[in-house]
Amino acid sequence: MDPRAWRLVPAAALSWVVTAVAITQPKAAPVLALLCGAAAVAAALTAALVGRPNRKRMWVLATLALLLGAIPAVSVSVQDPARAAAVEAAGGHRVGGEFAVVGKIETTSLGFRTDAVTMSVSAGSEPLASGVPVTVLMPERPGGVEIGAVVRIEGSAFPADPGERSVLVVRAERVEPVRPPQDVAAASAWLRERLAASTQGLPVPGAGLIPGLAVGDTGGVDAELEQQMRTASLTHLTAVSGANCAIVVGLAFLLAARCGVGRAGRVIAGLSALGGFVVLVTPEPSVVRAATMSAIAMLALLLGRRGSGLALLALAVCVLLAADPWLALSLGFALSVAATAALLVLAPPLARGLGRFLPASLALALAVPLSAQLVCGPLIVLVSPGVAVYGVPANLLAAPAAPVATVLGLAACLAGPVPVLQAGLTALTWLPAAWIAGIAGAVDRLPARMLPWTEGLPGLVGLVVVTAAVTVLLLPPGRARLARIVRAIAAVTTAAAAATMAGILVVDSVVIPLSTPQEWSIAMCDVAQGDAIVVRSAGAVMLVDTGPEPEALASCLARLGVARIDLLVLTHFDIDHVGGLEGVPGPVGLLVHGPADERDAARVLAVGAQDVVAAAAGMSGVLGAARWRVLWPSADAVTPGNDASIVVEVEGGGVPRTLMLGDLGADAQRALRAGGQLRGPYQVVKISHHGSADQDAGLQREIAPTLALIGVGADNDYGHPRQEILDLLSAQGATVARTDLDGLILVAVSEGHLTLWRERADATSAALGRLGGWRPESPPRRAAPSRSSHGGPRNRRRSS
Repeated sequence: MDPRAWRLVPAAALSWVVTAVAITQPKAAPVLALLCGAAAVAAALTAALVGRPNRKRMWVLATLALLLGAIPAVSVSVQDPARAAAVEAAGGHRVGGEFAVVGKIETTSLGFRTDAVTMSVSAGSEPLASGVPVTVLMPERPGGVEIGAVVRIEGSAFPADPGERSVLVVRAERVEPVRPPQDVAAASAWLRERLAASTQGLPVPGAGLIPGLAVGDTGGVDAELEQQMRTASLTHLTAVSGANCAIVVGLAFLLAARCGVGRAGRVIAGLSALGGFVVLVTPEPSVVRAATMSAIAMLALLLGRRGSGLALLALAVCVLLAADPWLALSLGFALSVAATAALLVLAPPLARGLGRFLPASLALALAVPLSAQLVCGPLIVLVSPGVAVYGVPANLLAAPAAPVATVLGLAACLAGPVPVLQAGLTALTWLPAAWIAGIAGAVDRLPARMLPWTEGLPGLVGLVVVTAAVTVLLLPPGRARLARIVRAIAAVTTAAAAATMAGILVVDSVVIPLSTPQEWSIAMCDVAQGDAIVVRSAGAVMLVDTGPEPEALASCLARLGVARIDLLVLTHFDIDHVGGLEGVPGPVGLLVHGPADERDAARVLAVGAQDVVAAAAGMSGVLGAARWRVLWPSADAVTPGNDASIVVEVEGGGVPRTLMLGDLGADAQRALRAGGQLRGPYQVVKISHHGSADQDAGLQREIAPTLALIGVGADNDYGHPRQEILDLLSAQGATVARTDLDGLILVAVSEGHLTLWRERADATSAALGRLGGWRPESPPRRAAPSRSSHGGPRNRRRSS
């Protein structure tokens, strides 16, 4: 590569570092701007005084780099007073008013989120400035809300983390549409809706991928397919990336060339097509970033100069950071830059290195995904502690289908006004989409598909070292002595990393399952901030809630050796209790759920249980040799929420007397206590609402647990478990086990003793002493786990 292509790289690096410091320490931004400006003036004066051309060029580049570093710092300095005023006015207060939606609605572990800007909003009694960027957290997905819509929101606001583009995070309690998208935004939304509707009736999971491959709409991708795509490193195909934009621009260039249009006309055609595509897929910051990177790659290709591509990439980084400084800490932005740089810098020599062993065409095909994975892998472990093993071959197999699906899907989207034509094009798009979904599913079934890796900064540093070593081994070898020494060090590093990974796989797949006690009756899975409790008696299994993520639940159940759920209890429908539904192994025998709205009812039906029952106090049944009984909610409860959570009691058949309280608040707990159905004391109690402060002390005294279980995520934002409930349990002499500190928790009964095993404590069970008031029961007559008795109406659903 021409060394001149690297001239602007230091400028981009300096701009990035200065911007990152400025947005995380906005009070220091004016100082940074002044320092960079003063240094730029000094460099410019030096350049004017230096006579030698090479030195003059060096000082000119230094001046440019310092100026490009000063611009984002100036931008942050100008915007910081208004942002600080918004935080002071609204932080910690209730807010209400109209917001303009500027981002897609995305699913999170605790509900839904979107980006918005304030329009006419008040914080308490004071008006809030318009145009303030906010992140909106919503418990439910509002219907009919797209980018460009105006919504009325009421809720509470708190300051966003330093470095975030959003000034405030608004936890919405109510979201009401005020005005749908207008004009071009409305037309784009209509085309996307028509494309999604045209996939109905086509076989899944391929049908759900079509909108994602065409316009980045992942609403039809279920949690299982999303996890499979992530495991196969194919998620970039369902996000609007540089590849999508490059296809659009390339088609426009090709059509313009076929029509005899000159170079300038082709550039105009390409940019026009790119602008229309950005509008169609919604101009979110991530989409604008991908379009910019795509334009750079296409321009470099048009000019036929790979070196110029790197220079343009560096210049684009500086321009984008000046326009939006908060991109500096965006992982998506970093991945886009890293992937583009890998294709420009690393892929060509990597192809030459692989060409020593493979045909040239195959070497080039492998070099493209391999270079991107080598460079992006260390960044991905910042948020996902794992390395995809089969990402390169999966991308190689999917590569021919991805552009076909994009082109046909875009054509199907634009054919929305002609339903017959759209249906035909969508059906054709299903073929490559099904191929990609099939690859993801096949990879997900392979052994050792994900290598565990440390997350965060230590993981990033470690993976940088390993990927650098692998890269050195794959590149053409040098002849100099230093090159041979570096290659030997890389070989030793790679071998050591491979041996370490093999050892970790053996520990995870063999040692940990063998060291996990098998004689348990209650297991509380470590699923972060959420609940997932497994109860087992005489081979029958009950699962109470699923936690927020299917991956964590599936991992826990696999470790416990649970392959079938006889009784699934969904206490209520908050995401931290039902978000892991996709991780429930089928088939499910009986599903018992709390009050549900239409959306929740659809989730219930999607489970495919043999029987579905709405819970009501008095309902009871058997689980193997144990009995279970619902104590709450009452039969007339219809409003979903924490206080309508199912409270269930289980005992007998090797299961200690256990009470699981869902997310009941103090008022509901008092009502439960007043109902007279409790039969305390209980050996095991699942503490309500992850140990929040909203607890009734009278209830805790009545149930008097010997062992209190708390499902809670480490370093959660809610301060759970609260010290008040921990002090109350300590005063009662209860032993507390919590997943954030203890990991997986197992409880068993052996010879009249309650035993507790904590994953992160020690490898042996700790006896809690003899239990008062409990004696082993004679097992009841064995009955099917799905049988129940209750006084209310029963809704049945047989799986087909």
